[in-house]
Amino acid sequence: MIANHKGEIPFVVLIVPFLLGISIGLNFIPAAYINPLAILFYSLSFIFIVLNLTYKKFSIYKFRWLGGVLMTGILFLFGCVSVLRYNELTRPDHFSKTNAQYTVVKISNEPILKNGLHRFKAEVKECIVNGKHISVTGNLLITIKDTFAKKLSYGDELLIPANYKPIDPPFNPAEFNYKQYLADQNIHCQSFLYPHQYAIIAHNAGNQVVAYSLRLRQHLVQKFKAGMKDTSAVAIASAIILGYKADMSSDILQAYSTTGTVYVLTVSGAQVAIIYLMLSWALGFLWQYKYGKLIRAIIIISALWYYALLTGFSPAVCRAVLMVSFIVIGKTYNRYINSLNLLAVSAFMLLLFDPYFITEVGFQLSYVAITGLIVFRPVVYSWLKFKNKWADKLWNLCSLSIAAQIVIFPLSAFYFHQFPVYFLVSNLFVFIPVTIIMYTGFIYLLLPQIVGLSNALAYLLDKTILVMNKVLTFMEHSPFVSINKIWLSTAEYLLLYAIIISLFCWLYYKRSWLLKASLVCLLLLSVSISIKKINAGQSNSLAFLNLHKHVGLVMKNGTKAVVISDLSDTDKNYRYSIQPYLDSSGVNSVSVYNLKQNIRSGFVLKKGNLIQFMNKRLVLFSKDLSDAPLNEKLKTDYIYLTNNPYAAINSINKNYVCQLLVIDATNSDHFVSIITKQADTLQIKYSLLKRNKSLITVSNE
Repeated sequence: MIANHKGEIPFVVLIVPFLLGISIGLNFIPAAYINPLAILFYSLSFIFIVLNLTYKKFSIYKFRWLGGVLMTGILFLFGCVSVLRYNELTRPDHFSKTNAQYTVVKISNEPILKNGLHRFKAEVKECIVNGKHISVTGNLLITIKDTFAKKLSYGDELLIPANYKPIDPPFNPAEFNYKQYLADQNIHCQSFLYPHQYAIIAHNAGNQVVAYSLRLRQHLVQKFKAGMKDTSAVAIASAIILGYKADMSSDILQAYSTTGTVYVLTVSGAQVAIIYLMLSWALGFLWQYKYGKLIRAIIIISALWYYALLTGFSPAVCRAVLMVSFIVIGKTYNRYINSLNLLAVSAFMLLLFDPYFITEVGFQLSYVAITGLIVFRPVVYSWLKFKNKWADKLWNLCSLSIAAQIVIFPLSAFYFHQFPVYFLVSNLFVFIPVTIIMYTGFIYLLLPQIVGLSNALAYLLDKTILVMNKVLTFMEHSPFVSINKIWLSTAEYLLLYAIIISLFCWLYYKRSWLLKASLVCLLLLSVSISIKKINAGQSNSLAFLNLHKHVGLVMKNGTKAVVISDLSDTDKNYRYSIQPYLDSSGVNSVSVYNLKQNIRSGFVLKKGNLIQFMNKRLVLFSKDLSDAPLNEKLKTDYIYLTNNPYAAINSINKNYVCQLLVIDATNSDHFVSIITKQADTLQIKYSLLKRNKSLITVSNE
């Protein structure tokens, strides 16, 4: 299944401590420890070399375990040091450590236009301090709201004000961590620019090879647009063949994601395999010549790396191209190389280049899926035997889909919180149209414009993609298409993988202790999930969410919740900030109300601006709340200030006695400054949501 002996897969054995070192360095080791770790790494490396040179003199061969221990420690430390060194914030010349007036930046990727905003990653080259140019390093995310910014392209150098700021963390529970997502790309600051706030000081100053590849890709995308009629089909063809996703709509992405086929929209090993098969067939005649094998290998490897360049050197493509390159070299020289070893070598080389690749979901899914196909597919395929050739081929495809889906399930559940129920049907369906799209697309792009043939190929591409979209959209709206709201902790995620690995190993090796280990892990996972469900069903909470310009209150009673907000449940801000909190809290019944609606439910009573939730009383204090004096002060647990009610403190002090004043993010900075000063003077306790995490109070009463 894996190898007859670990000597066949040395890189698989060696990469494990390296991966562990990268993971530990990313999550648990502060940057301040980089120098001691580097010293320890060099010391162990020196000891290892000395022992290898003197193993006979000191009879080191008697302690065979010593070399393995040292090598494991060296690789672990190498992983830690490499990932800590790669973090740009550890560098003394990072631009954020300079108090500059202006900065010179160079656009380092292809600018993307979305919702009228031009967004791109830029490399900071210089800081200008009092007219003096200082060389600095670091990456910056720049967003420009200006129609003339469409002229910007990769490699342009800009002069911009040094008004960058740190990226905000997620303010609400279970919200997507955009700050961490950018930090994993070594981006820690962002800048938002308007017209006349930037100046182009140089064009085409980037890497000429990358610039050429981006221009060529744009040319090929335009060729799709010129020949194909449907814009969604153009977007999908560009994504599948060229890895260009800027024109992809969210509705199409959702349909592919729900049906478990979103991987086809990512350039990866399938496209590389198609190119390899095409080139192998076209160059098959070279086998008969003396140097034909070598010439064939050079052409195939060069073409594959050119394709990787065209797709922007995505990790999935680089992994596949590296693997195929090794396979081509092995076949050229009649060498057998274990597939798992090739996979480990490609991962090792990519992580040497950029250890942060390990944080990318696509990188993880790609490697885990291929590992599952290599290791687990033979086990799945052995479950059924068919004498009929076509039935056997169909089962072979099914075994591929099952093995890949099983092994990526923990990852997809951990990151995307869903499981596609119809994955087997959808994967079998997309196999034929995707194959047609890739072959037709490659031929269409490679051939010059031939009126009849080019139009026929474009028509075939259009219709194939539209049919695939319609079928997948139908599946998306079918009942029980996916299991949603799967929220796993890190421990549960690891337990799932322990169950899968031990169970498959038991099926292969037939050793009882593997089955027992799988059952123990299953028991632990069941206990953990059960405890979470029990706690979710018994807990009550009141959440004041930070939705920036919107209001968000969530009152949760077990698995039921009432949401008071100016957002509808179909709004993208609701789905981004409120829905994840509800799903992660185990809520399965939600009622959404606006701020002016009265509410009468089993656990929430709202009349006007007064809310009773369980044993808690809350006043919604906004502009429409009357400032007339009450007969006596009203005792309340919370007063929620929203939308700049300017008479707030006077009215609060006159009419209410509250335990906590909650100031939400809809209030202006000026109002917040005034209200907090007055609250401090009157010794009123308050909680400020603006640029702070949401406030959640938990009660089981």
